[in-house]
Amino acid sequence: MNDGPNPGALWRRAVGRWGEDLAARHLQSAGLVVLSRNWLCREGELDLVLSDGDKVVFCEVKTRTGTGFGTPKESVTDEKIDRIRRAAQRWLQAHRVGWCRTRYDVVTVLAPAGAHPEVHHIAGAF
Repeated sequence: MNDGPNPGALWRRAVGRWGEDLAARHLQSAGLVVLSRNWLCREGELDLVLSDGDKVVFCEVKTRTGTGFGTPKESVTDEKIDRIRRAAQRWLQAHRVGWCRTRYDVVTVLAPAGAHPEVHHIAGAF
């Protein structure tokens, strides 16, 4: 019997959305411009697509409330990187962007209970 949405999954989704909001504000304060958020295609989802001068930046955001399952950066696996690269090509095609410079970044958000979140931007992470 299904009693509705899984509360743990809803909480994780809310934490992830909160981390993406923090990441977007952090990157905007550094001068980047958000072009897309949570863009979906058959290869997966792109958390943030931004412009940084003459570059299109595809940014994966990882938010954690602790490191019991590893650091946020450690969760960006080779398989995830491959999916992001494929999705990025789809985004460029869908938005009719010809050749351009691209960069792949990761923003990690570590937000332990009762502490201020730590936001780290890793430009050119992969």
